[in-house]
Order: sequence, then structure tokens, then C-alpha cells
Amino acid sequence: MAPSTNTDSFQLVAHAMEQITEFIKKAVEEIDGGSVKAFIEVLSSVYSDMSKKILVMGAGRSGLVGKAFAMRLMHMGFNVYVLGETIVPSVRKGDVVIAISGSGRTQLIVAAAEAAKKVGARVVAITTYPESPLGRIADLVVRVPGRTKMVKMDDYFARQILGIHEPLAPLGTLFEDTTMVFLDSVIYSLMKRLGISEDEMRQRHANIEF
Repeated sequence: MAPSTNTDSFQLVAHAMEQITEFIKKAVEEIDGGSVKAFIEVLSSVYSDMSKKILVMGAGRSGLVGKAFAMRLMHMGFNVYVLGETIVPSVRKGDVVIAISGSGRTQLIVAAAEAAKKVGARVVAITTYPESPLGRIADLVVRVPGRTKMVKMDDYFARQILGIHEPLAPLGTLFEDTTMVFLDSVIYSLMKRLGISEDEMRQRHANIEF
């Protein structure tokens, strides 16, 4: 597509930001409160038993969102790892695996979730499609709306329901952005529930950076 010379670049940026923000605001109404409460309960139970660990996994940009969430969990004092890092220990019964995939069909993530389930870990899926292969494996599914790289017809209806008629954010951006905000909000809820202050988190923040 040839670049437009009729629209100011900042106007395009501002319009996209407004639409993405509006999508996230509407997505709040679509997320099931019961599944969120159950997710908080699962995380809290791991915090109270430090012999248990959390493994966060996702591919591509979903993986980057997962890494950001894992970092905040570490700041809170959780025993947390990210799939793909060299220091990840074996997953055992009672551990929690958080699998992030908008489509719920990412082969690597589905296979990893299956392996975790076989050894007795609890699998939490964060996906737009609860009936996907990942959703069917999971012990708990938190459905986060978003435009994903799925079939165009599914994408069309999702956008119509949420009142967005143009795909201003390409591929899985809306899912990834919405999931990032959702997980940052989960951190806030955990801070309140577990009585963890920002000062405590700051003490665990990296002091050797590059």
C-alpha cells in the first residue's frame, strides 16, 4: 500500500492509539470475572508455597508479553521462569504453567502445555479461543478478546461485536496489547491481596543492567 500524503502521520498514530485503547476498554466487559478470580487464587496458592514454581510461555510477541509478566512476578517474590531460557528447571506436579496464545493453536505452546499437564502441573491458558487445542488442555482458561491471526471470518465477527470496523492494528496486536494490560492489572490485584508494596518490588529489581 502506498503511503498517504493527505493524512498527517501523528493523526494516524493518534487514531490508532484511540482505537486500541477503546478496544481494551470494551474487552474488560468481555473478560469473565470468575476466571480472573480463579487465576488470582492459583497464583496466590503458589506464592504461599515457595516449593512450587510458575512457568510462563508464549511464542513471538505473546512471549514478550509473558516475559514482562514473569518479570513483575519475580519482583513480587514468586519463583517464576520463562520457557526457552537456559535456566528453566523441570516442571513438576503442583507447579503452574501460564500459556499465552491468542489463537490457542500455536504448535510449540500446545505441545509444551500437553507435556506440563502430563507431569501434573496446572495449566492456565490465556487465549481468545477457549475451545482451541490449548483451551481444551488447560485446567483454567482466561479468555482475552483480541484480533488474532485466525480465520478472517472469526476476525470479522470479533471486530463487529466490539464495534471496531477497521483492522488498525495488524495481526495479533490487539490480543497482545490487551493481554499486556490485563496481566499488569493482575499484578496490581496480587499486590493488594498479598500485601506487597512497590518498595519491596523495587528491592528485587535488577541492580546490574545493560
